Amino acid sequence: MKLAYTISTSVTRFAAVAHAADVCATVRLLAGMGFDGVELAIRDPAHVEMDAIEETVRSLDIAVPAIGTGQAFVEEGLSLTAPEASRRDGAEARLLAQVGTAARFGALLIIGLIHGPVPPGGTQDQAEERLLPALSRIAQAARRRGVRLVIEPINRYESNWLNTVDDVMKLLARLGEDNVGVLPDTFHMNIEEVDPAAALRAAASRLWHVHVADSNRRAPGFGHLDLDALVKGLSRVRYSGYVSAEILQHPTLEGAARQTVTTMRSLVPRGGA
Repeated sequence: MKLAYTISTSVTRFAAVAHAADVCATVRLLAGMGFDGVELAIRDPAHVEMDAIEETVRSLDIAVPAIGTGQAFVEEGLSLTAPEASRRDGAEARLLAQVGTAARFGALLIIGLIHGPVPPGGTQDQAEERLLPALSRIAQAARRRGVRLVIEPINRYESNWLNTVDDVMKLLARLGEDNVGVLPDTFHMNIEEVDPAAALRAAASRLWHVHVADSNRRAPGFGHLDLDALVKGLSRVRYSGYVSAEILQHPTLEGAARQTVTTMRSLVPRGGA
């Protein structure tokens, strides 16, 4: 397993990612702390200095394991299940643009809040009728670029469906695209999963990325989650990907990042299983 930290390339209302006023300087800071990767939350790649970021990560030999897309929903209301065709089309176009970004960095593309809710007065079947064809088109475009997608189960207080790993795995079976997997997040799992270890086992074949946050969404070690059990559960399913901190910046970005490194490296030393 490898350790990453999530930062945003723009100002956002979503508090569980660090807004990096100077993205390249923040990448250098995190690399110096010993992170293996930096996950980038990007609202719109057209407004980001990608050349500078790419040059920085290459010079530091640090990875960009995943690209987050949820800010397009949080800030702009773009959604693959929205009642308005304009919002659905906008979400799909934005994700297709993000495919290019993911391909550039050899990263996964995360589908979280941008998948959209079941709209008020609608049904889950109706939401799926909108979501699945759009996801299929995006997955096929991503496959042509060598990109994989991961869908993140999100807790009931933030999303009214696709709350558990099992929910997402059932959706993947209906979708039928082999380059789409699942992204468990320990914060959401703490709320939704009856047995987190069993959820990891059930997802093993499509378990391509993991978000870590403690029970209060702060840095690992600042809450009550059994992180040792999490790491052991990931080891049992032979997970070798990234564990990426998506957390509140308490007390500061640097403080939260140092706490993450201290706690997670005690469980998974650099180069460990």
